[in-house]
Amino acid sequence: MTTPVPFTSDDTARLAAALDQAVADGATPGGVIALGTLGDAPRFLTSGRIADELGDAAPGADTLYDIASLTKVVATWPLVCQAIDAELLTQAAPVREFLPPIDGPAPSGEATIEQLLTHTAGLRAATRLDHYRGTHQPLHELLCREPLEAEPPAEHRYVNRGYILLGLALAHTHRHPLDELARALWDDLGMTGTTYGPVARGRRVAPTDRRLPGAPRVWGQAHDDNAALLGGVAGHAGVFSTARDLARYAEHLIDPATRLHGWLRASALPFAPIEAGLDRGLSWICAPGNVAYHHGFTGTSLYLAPTAGRYLAICTNAVYHGEARRRIAPLRALALKTVTAT
Repeated sequence: MTTPVPFTSDDTARLAAALDQAVADGATPGGVIALGTLGDAPRFLTSGRIADELGDAAPGADTLYDIASLTKVVATWPLVCQAIDAELLTQAAPVREFLPPIDGPAPSGEATIEQLLTHTAGLRAATRLDHYRGTHQPLHELLCREPLEAEPPAEHRYVNRGYILLGLALAHTHRHPLDELARALWDDLGMTGTTYGPVARGRRVAPTDRRLPGAPRVWGQAHDDNAALLGGVAGHAGVFSTARDLARYAEHLIDPATRLHGWLRASALPFAPIEAGLDRGLSWICAPGNVAYHHGFTGTSLYLAPTAGRYLAICTNAVYHGEARRRIAPLRALALKTVTAT
């Protein structure tokens, strides 16, 4: 039985100060941190404002953020786990077996579901779906026919196109679009604010970046170019969520009484080394202290410490001023350190 280790007042004070500092440094217009322990209501730390376009409107627990690559662990990973349980997918089988038939060689289609989840399939790392504009072949066939950059199981290399294939496989095996599958999952978990885009612009939706000087910001549309080309619905990106919903999701993941917790335990085992002290599990990054986490390019993160019964989520639109990874690195480092400490 998990005995939750509460966050201390010093923990929350340091996190609040780090979020305030990120805003003061211009790393993000504002943001929300959700933190909590199993069985207790989450706490929400907020700072700054949502965006210049919304004046002084402050972010809150229900502000909708583009969570970018958190889509991989908030939509695709649980749906894959669910499909494996239902024997619709097989972890060790090639992804081409779960897609419409492809005649002839399909090197990338030979990658297994597990290799795609762990970023060890050896697929092309640079995903440019715009190169396929004007072609008549279906996307799954185009991706599966691509040559590999390394023979699987390859060294870990973070690749988006593997999750695009997983999203296509989920839709094909269920005979329902990916966003409908995700909606059913989120509704079951009470995540009513989480959705694939596009979403209507409004005072509770955080805009992201401006692609051209003087042009409107990306707002309510997927920030990821490839997700946008796919209509905003993809296995690697495209989901919008709130700090409240990420806290609710995290609570399910760290609760030993849920099936989600069983999937997390199996997925947080190290499959491939990333760097010293970090490994890739099934989708999740595994850190010392039995911590699993993932980031989103836009400035979002989700950290889970199931043994300590703790979780922490960060929601920012840090690409508002540039690349989020550099700008909020100190906040993310503190979040990982804090959720790991017991």
